[in-house]
Order: sequence, then structure tokens, then C-alpha cells
Amino acid sequence: MKKLKERWDIEHNWEIVIICIVFAITGSTASYIGKPILNYLNITSESFTPVGYWVIRIVVLFIMYQIMLVCFGWLFGQYKFFWNFEKKMLRRIGLKRLVD
Repeated sequence: MKKLKERWDIEHNWEIVIICIVFAITGSTASYIGKPILNYLNITSESFTPVGYWVIRIVVLFIMYQIMLVCFGWLFGQYKFFWNFEKKMLRRIGLKRLVD
């Protein structure tokens, strides 16, 4: 637990619990709202090839997840942690210009 607190730069054990809850809520919410968003955009498995549909769905879910992660982190009082996490993730996938 101590190494995790040092790595994440947090002070209390309850912050680890909050961070895990935010990750769980964000993942579940992104998955839940993904299909309605695709339906709204008229992106269905019938209008695209199965591979194309899933590629688009994964991209949409990834974008929604990134936005919601920071929002839920803010709601739960962990904005600083999740914003730093987001910047690190975006840098790793080559989108450094978006966060610098």
C-alpha cells in the first residue's frame, strides 16, 4: 500500500478507495452510454462492417472515458490525480500537444 501511495502521490488510504471507485464508475458509465451515443450518430452494426463498427465504438468509448474520468475525478475530489493521470496517458499515446 505504501508503494502505491508513493507512486500515485497520495497521502491517505481512503484516497486509494476513492480512486478505485472513480475508475469503476467511469468504466461502467462509458460502457453503458456508448451504445446510445452510437445509435444517435446512426452508427450501427448493420450500417458498418463488424470490424468498422467495433473500431468506431472503441474510439468513441475511449474518448468518452477520458472526458468522464476527469469529470468523475473532480466530483469525487481527486481532480489533481486524474488530470495528471490523463496527461500521462495522452502523452503515452502520442497526443502530447493536447496537454502541454
